[in-house]
Amino acid sequence: QVQLVESGGGLVQAGGSLRLSCAASGSIFRVNLMGWYRQAPGSQRELVAIITSNSGTRYAESAKGRFTISRDNANTMYLQMDTLKAEETAVYYCNAAIQGSRYSANRNYWGQGTQVTVSS
Repeated sequence: QVQLVESGGGLVQAGGSLRLSCAASGSIFRVNLMGWYRQAPGSQRELVAIITSNSGTRYAESAKGRFTISRDNANTMYLQMDTLKAEETAVYYCNAAIQGSRYSANRNYWGQGTQVTVSS
């Protein structure tokens, strides 16, 4: 069993900052690509940022210059969000491609989501 657990969401005023964390645990050989997605009410889930196992990163245009994705070890990922906007209110989800053993293929996992509310 593999679990992704997010934390760090909450209520912040527009212009403020939040830091999200995501920790992978369980039967893991290697955590490969990790990423943050978000879903606002009535909208589709969208990519915010991704990070490879070698810490290569890619951001959605809306996140560039304000958000920073990082990993401090193989299984933990962060999203530093600065200068938040009201329209970025959403549930933020952690996603990871994980190998359960050396010769197994990647499996895709999602966290339960953490609510981020930005008040205007």
